[in-house]
Amino acid sequence: MNRNKTTNVLIVGVGGQGILLASEVVSQAALLAGLDVKKSEIHGMSQRGGTVNSHVRYGEKVLSPIIPQGQVDVLVALEKLEALRWSGYLAPDGAIVVNDFRLDPVSVATGKIPYTENAIDLLYSNGRRVLVVDGVARALQAGDLRSMNVVLLGALSRLLEFPAELWEKALEAQVKEKFIELNRRAFALGRDAADSLR
Repeated sequence: MNRNKTTNVLIVGVGGQGILLASEVVSQAALLAGLDVKKSEIHGMSQRGGTVNSHVRYGEKVLSPIIPQGQVDVLVALEKLEALRWSGYLAPDGAIVVNDFRLDPVSVATGKIPYTENAIDLLYSNGRRVLVVDGVARALQAGDLRSMNVVLLGALSRLLEFPAELWEKALEAQVKEKFIELNRRAFALGRDAADSLR
C-alpha cells in the first residue's frame, strides 16, 4: 500500500441505490487501515430520482474531500448512464466498476432526452479499464435486490489494496446486525464477479 499517494474513489448513481452506505463502507475500510479519510457527497434531488455522488479520498494525509476532475482512481457506478456521465473524472490510468443496470433519470423518464443505449460500449473507448458487473443477478442471488450496492463494493474491493477481512469489518460497522449475513453474501458475490472478469 502506497501511503504517500492519495487514492480517489468516486461512487455515483441514482437516489435510493445505496451510494451513501457504499461510501461509508469504503471510508470505514480506509480508517481501519489507519489512513486519513475525507468524504463528500451531493444528493440534492436524490428523492426525486436525481443523481447522487460521493467522493472518498484516503491516504497518509488528505487535504480536501473533493476529487479534482481527471484524478479518480476508481469510478463505481450503480447505474450505467451515470458511469458515462462521470467518466470525465477518471484519471488516465483509472478503472471503472459499473453495474449493468438501467434506471432512467427524470430527464429520460419525462421524455426530455433519450437514454444512451450504448453507454457501456462508450465506457470502453479510449482503452479504459472497465469492469461490468451484473449487480441485479448477484444481488438477487444474495437474497435481496437492495444489496446491489454491496455487490459493487465487493467488485471494487478487488481493485483496492485492503484485505477482505478489513472490508468485512467495515461492512459490519455500517449495516444493522440482521442484514450482516445478506451483505456478506452480496459482497462475496461481487468479489467473485470481479474474479470472473479478470
